[in-house]
Amino acid sequence: MFFTTIKSQTEIDMNDFKSRLAAAMADKNIKAAELSRRTGISKPRLSQYKNGVYIPKADAICAMARVLGVSEGYLLGTTDSPEPEVHFANARFKALPILGEIACGTPVFANEEDDGLVYTDADTDADFCLIAKGDSMKDARINNGDTVFIKKTDSVNNGEIAAVIINDEATLKRVYFYPESSKLMLIPENSSYEPIVFTGADLEKIRIIGRAVAFKSDIR
Repeated sequence: MFFTTIKSQTEIDMNDFKSRLAAAMADKNIKAAELSRRTGISKPRLSQYKNGVYIPKADAICAMARVLGVSEGYLLGTTDSPEPEVHFANARFKALPILGEIACGTPVFANEEDDGLVYTDADTDADFCLIAKGDSMKDARINNGDTVFIKKTDSVNNGEIAAVIINDEATLKRVYFYPESSKLMLIPENSSYEPIVFTGADLEKIRIIGRAVAFKSDIR
């Protein structure tokens, strides 16, 4: 899998972005009309990008970077190197939103404001990402700071790792549900932590928001 992280739009310096876009266009001698034609971005919208009025979304950034032969990070100001990132031949990618942090230990509030975007290959069956906090899932190789890819669902099979909301707080755990005894167990992957058990009326406090399908770890 190929992953890269994109800054959120609120973090991008608009003046820096428009100057880098202009520099890349001048270096490749590509006029606005040609860039519009080759990317499929309308001329009025491209004019907004060039003038720093509007920051493009991930798909537009990728399209412009590809045509201009620079990296997405260069246009966004995350790197000063214009060299394009290495892509696998015929690979297809998609961008997923990062929706805050999720606890792998003590549950923390799940922020549902878009925090940025992460690229993954188009075959990753996920709807959004969460950033793991803590070490309670370390034996499942999910460590503090890892990006966890989540498929939206309100139910999972026993033994699957799920993102679970508990009284407006979120945690990542293996889920086991026993309907005959109305018992739900959230099991950590770290022997230093105890299972979290809910029974009876307490089950109303629980809401599964998705199943963990993949994760990205940095080399440590």
